[in-house]
Amino acid sequence: MRQVHALGVDLRDGLHGRSVPAAAKRLRRLLGADGVVLADLDGPVAGHGRRPEPAEVDSLLAQVFEYGSNVRTRLSDGTTVCAVPLNVADEISGALVASGDPVEADVEAAAALVSDSLDHAALRRARARIAAADLRTLRAQISPHFVHNALAVIAALVRTDPDRARHLLSDFADYLRYGFSEKGDYATVADELEAVQTYLELQRARFHDRLDITVRMAPEVLPVAIPFLVVQPIVENAIRHGLERKEGRGHISVSGFGEGPLCVVEIEDDGVGMHPDLARSLLAGTGPESRSIGLANVDQRLRAVYGPEYGLVIETALGEGTKVTVRVPRFTRGVVAQ
Repeated sequence: MRQVHALGVDLRDGLHGRSVPAAAKRLRRLLGADGVVLADLDGPVAGHGRRPEPAEVDSLLAQVFEYGSNVRTRLSDGTTVCAVPLNVADEISGALVASGDPVEADVEAAAALVSDSLDHAALRRARARIAAADLRTLRAQISPHFVHNALAVIAALVRTDPDRARHLLSDFADYLRYGFSEKGDYATVADELEAVQTYLELQRARFHDRLDITVRMAPEVLPVAIPFLVVQPIVENAIRHGLERKEGRGHISVSGFGEGPLCVVEIEDDGVGMHPDLARSLLAGTGPESRSIGLANVDQRLRAVYGPEYGLVIETALGEGTKVTVRVPRFTRGVVAQ
């Protein structure tokens, strides 16, 4: 089982990752073969031990790819070779070739392990592409509503309170700089928190200080890497659709803490709330377009990065406010803030 796990690690970046030669070496040991070759549709990519001549390997691969089935043959030097196709998403993506009179059933089993590892690698790459595309979409949709209102508030304060206007203008520039940053797909919780605090200060000015803000973050989660622009869209949704419609003072809290291996971030408001069915439709991306963009985008990116068991959890009811919870692993391979 340990060897199987190690093989998956070796192949986590597909057949062109840096650890593919190590995978070939590991497969040779598992099979007890004289030599092993891993190939994609263009030909051999890695091997270990005694291998057939290049022309013989090419001939074997041509037969495997043409017929989509195992090929077992004896070479001119008397060596027995078995070649088995590698199938990813029900399509041939390569082949495993073992020489030295290998047991065909063993080579098939090893090829199945390699295929599973390649399938997982392809899924990870697809998730990364989806997450990156969703992030570009979210950046393009940074609320014009907020931008217009923030500039209007700053303009109104230029004469009555120029010092605060200058401070808010600096905050606004920091907010835009962070929102359109191209430094990477991930940020630390501390970076997200700083952007959220800047955003909330701008909103407090717009609400004429009728907005109460509580921010609490446990030190142990501050360095945790999370997908870029996860917290801020949730906070924006809470203000736009929860607190803007409420009369009198409003309160929003942002808190973060560790929960075993998880990092938990909670965004809660005491606004007008919503029907639970509406919350479900927002996460599914089928709710009103003006409301679903932020939450659906964040939920999809979290699931793309961490898997379907992760995402947003919304607790809400009409007139009872809304609480949105983000739970993500504190450490995930490949999730690194830059």
